[in-house]
Amino acid sequence: MTFLGELILILFSSIILGQIFTRLKMPTVIGQLLSGILLGPALLNWIKPDNLISLFSQFGIILLMFLAGLESNLELLKKYFKLSFTIATTGVILPITFIGLASYLFGMSILEAIFIGIVFSATSVSISVVVLQEQGQLHSRAGTAILGAAIFDDILAVVVLSLFTAFSHSGENNDPTTNIFIKFALEIGYFGFIWLIYRLTPKLIQLTSKMTVNHASDIAALSLVLTLAWTADYVGLSDVIGAFFGGLALRQTPQHQKIQRSIDTIGYAIFIPIFFTNIGLAITFASFKQDLVFISVLTILAIISKFWAGKYSSELFGFSKNEGNIVGAGMISRGEVALIVAQLGQSIHLISQDIYSSIIVVIIITTILSPFILNYFIQNNQ
Repeated sequence: MTFLGELILILFSSIILGQIFTRLKMPTVIGQLLSGILLGPALLNWIKPDNLISLFSQFGIILLMFLAGLESNLELLKKYFKLSFTIATTGVILPITFIGLASYLFGMSILEAIFIGIVFSATSVSISVVVLQEQGQLHSRAGTAILGAAIFDDILAVVVLSLFTAFSHSGENNDPTTNIFIKFALEIGYFGFIWLIYRLTPKLIQLTSKMTVNHASDIAALSLVLTLAWTADYVGLSDVIGAFFGGLALRQTPQHQKIQRSIDTIGYAIFIPIFFTNIGLAITFASFKQDLVFISVLTILAIISKFWAGKYSSELFGFSKNEGNIVGAGMISRGEVALIVAQLGQSIHLISQDIYSSIIVVIIITTILSPFILNYFIQNNQ
């Protein structure tokens, strides 16, 4: 099937299944995730993951996190800095401990076990963002805590991964001092670069708003966000971090609402549905029966480790039990960051192909379950 045919199927199924779940008072994103499972290798096998779909998907998550940044309140993020950092730190320690120990008990080597724990230490907030937006909770205390924690979570996961690959003999570079200090220097420098962009953004948008070129401000905004996403990826961080900070930078401009409307149309009309469908396309049931016990244990531990980290850390800072449940549920999804880390481990032979396949299944399961769990606790809080 040609790419245009695949695109038609993806968008059409996303609309139909999204509408079905909306009628059931469930998040639209669940229907988009399930459309990938339906169309992909798991069931009908009409569409297989390929580079072009992955490219559209990558652009979709960048736009999604850019929109999240545009809608975020920087003052609230500052207010909940300590809480977010605590959630993130706990949310990295618990998965590495629980999942690492379980993997070791399943016969993995110590290095394999620790690496599998690291895979599940990162949170993908993209799906939680959509559910929070649909339920009007993105600006709530819980929504702000989830966004802030997810940012620190990714940074801490990258730092832990850097330390692990530097000191393990499986990495390509066995010089730990050079490896670590170069990575840290680049990452610190990146946040200095973000600060500079944050200061210059109002002037840039003001300049483009005076131009007669159609959508000059929108083009400038997209260029800015793509630059921050690309540089984040270059220094070893997740590109979604750059996209989110790009949205925060543009939030301070008078044109941010106009830009948001334009990007919202571009994103949700094509790229964001493809991103969620692409997650479903990645799942297969090839090794599911063979490794059912291992997959089940990892799925349970992946869910409770993040849920407990978010819930109890929030309650420690004065959140109610219901708010704590929302924060915990919002941290469950793994998504693209975990997929990238798992791919790295497989490419440098830290884990075998069989283990890699099982990990991918667990990542997809947690990603699909997370909007159901988050939606349940949000409904209970209303």
